[in-house]
Amino acid sequence: EMEAKYTKKMQALRDEMDLRRKTEIHELEERKNTQISELMGNHEGAFGAIKNYYNDITARNLALINLLKEQVEDLKKKETVLEKEKADVLLQNKGLMEPLQEAQDLVAELQKKLVHYYRDKEALMNSKADLKITQKELKDLQWEHEVLEQRFSEVQAERDELYQKFTRAINEVQQKTGFKNLLLERKLQGLLTLLEQKEVELSEVIAASNLDPSALSLVTHKLEDVLSSKNATIQDLQLQLARVCKAHNDMLQTFEAKLTAFGIPLDNLGFQPLSFPSPGQ
Repeated sequence: EMEAKYTKKMQALRDEMDLRRKTEIHELEERKNTQISELMGNHEGAFGAIKNYYNDITARNLALINLLKEQVEDLKKKETVLEKEKADVLLQNKGLMEPLQEAQDLVAELQKKLVHYYRDKEALMNSKADLKITQKELKDLQWEHEVLEQRFSEVQAERDELYQKFTRAINEVQQKTGFKNLLLERKLQGLLTLLEQKEVELSEVIAASNLDPSALSLVTHKLEDVLSSKNATIQDLQLQLARVCKAHNDMLQTFEAKLTAFGIPLDNLGFQPLSFPSPGQ
């Protein structure tokens, strides 16, 4: 009974499923037919549009072909005319070849001249630029020359003034120092002469007086004291003479150094400055 029951249920279910499958298949076929109909309609529309498009293109191409044929005919006519003109031009060219060659030669020569002209023009511009620079340098050098001349004149005037001052100073110093040295030398010579006379007189007095040794010793001591005093005076005079000579020589060296610094040769003085020898020389 159960087997019969479930067999019956299975049969009912199978029938239901078959019915559902058939229904779905029917719906699917309807949708398919609808889509097919739509596609066919679309294809027919597209085919018509394409057909019209290509018909239009064909018509335009035919019109273009006709137009091109007419243009080709016109071009052939123009070509015939141009061929004739070409022949005429060739004849004219043959007649113009010789003048053309001459003109080309002339152009080549003119181009060479033009190249030389540009080169000369560039060289002239460079020369003008160099000339301007040189003129500016010349003006600067002239200005520097004028400034240097002014400075040279000032330095020369200062040199002359210093030269005159130094000349006067050296003359004055030489005169003063020469006079002093002469006085000192004369004074020293006079003292030496006086000393010699005194020594001679003393010897004569001693020889004539026949003094005893004690008196002679006393006189000798006094005489030595006098001689010592005189020698001290002579040494003082010699020291004074040495100081004067040294001052004169120092001043002379300073003068020569100043002349050398100012570029004045010693030969331009007109005399030779003399340095005094040290005492004893």
